[in-house]
Amino acid sequence: MQNVFVGEVAESYDEDCAGISTPEALAPILDVLEELASGGPALEFAIGTGRVGLPLAARGVKVTGIELSEDMVAQLRGKPGGDSLPVVVGDMATTRVGGGFSLVYLVFNTLSNLIEQDEQVACFANAAAHLVPGGVFVVEQGEPDLRRFPPGAVAVPFEVSDAHVGFDTYDLVAGTLTSHHYRPADGRVTTSHHRLTWFGEMDLMAKVAGMRLRDRWKDWGRAPVDNDATGRVSVYVKE
Repeated sequence: MQNVFVGEVAESYDEDCAGISTPEALAPILDVLEELASGGPALEFAIGTGRVGLPLAARGVKVTGIELSEDMVAQLRGKPGGDSLPVVVGDMATTRVGGGFSLVYLVFNTLSNLIEQDEQVACFANAAAHLVPGGVFVVEQGEPDLRRFPPGAVAVPFEVSDAHVGFDTYDLVAGTLTSHHYRPADGRVTTSHHRLTWFGEMDLMAKVAGMRLRDRWKDWGRAPVDNDATGRVSVYVKE
């Protein structure tokens, strides 16, 4: 798994994600995760700086995290409640922690940071291995929107604002994309590499791991999917 969340990237992560970290933005995510935990413990893959894990723990859910970047964990530790939340430093595709969990979750398209298919397969297997029977694995991962990528195009923008210019370049043969970010305020330029992942493939990974798809929603508000928004939140249950 690539580890790009180090140094300045980790230090600026919360500032860069401020818009999706407000109580209003987090509320529907936390509502769903708290309900799916059903009073049991939860494990967050790639917990990062605790954007979701810390407020979920504040609701009374017993949260444990796995995180590859020690720099991101250092940011988490500096927040209220960060010292008491258990976090294991390691790769979410292979790292194991003790105990059985009612909920394992992976948010913010982070599955695509596993840029090899074998890594994603291992991630689903690792989630299933941590779940008790009937537990659920929640994955927030949208499908690539290739309809926005016309023939001959070099890149597709996904955000253009005064604070951030972001665009993706695709390698459809390799099944990967690279996200490019430019922040005018300080001139920072960063890139990250991702694997194009499709729902049918995710569902098959889940099946191989002993799980099945229970729900798929357009968003955390549980809006139904349609052809223009094929989904973002997938809920798999361990048989």
